[in-house]
Amino acid sequence: MMASFGHGTRRHPRSRGRTWSRTGPDRATLGIIGVICAVAGFFVLGIVLGPVAIVCGWLAMGRSWAGSRPVAAVVALVLGAIDTLLALLWAAGATPGYGMF
Repeated sequence: MMASFGHGTRRHPRSRGRTWSRTGPDRATLGIIGVICAVAGFFVLGIVLGPVAIVCGWLAMGRSWAGSRPVAAVVALVLGAIDTLLALLWAAGATPGYGMF
């Protein structure tokens, strides 16, 4: 029997568990990406990687503040916020010993 248009041999060619499927990356992957961005942001480009970590952490939590939260998502969110705050303080010129702290 030949497969016609829309009636292939496999019903679901892309599984939902794949990392980069049609539905986007899964939540665990976003949490890990957020943690990596947050840790890397402490060393380079904190002003860019901090907000990226915050967004990845928020998306990994399912875009809600209620309910169960994966650990990687919360770590990404918190470290991303700290990273962004430190980068903004550094950009404003607040260095230890020169008046701000």
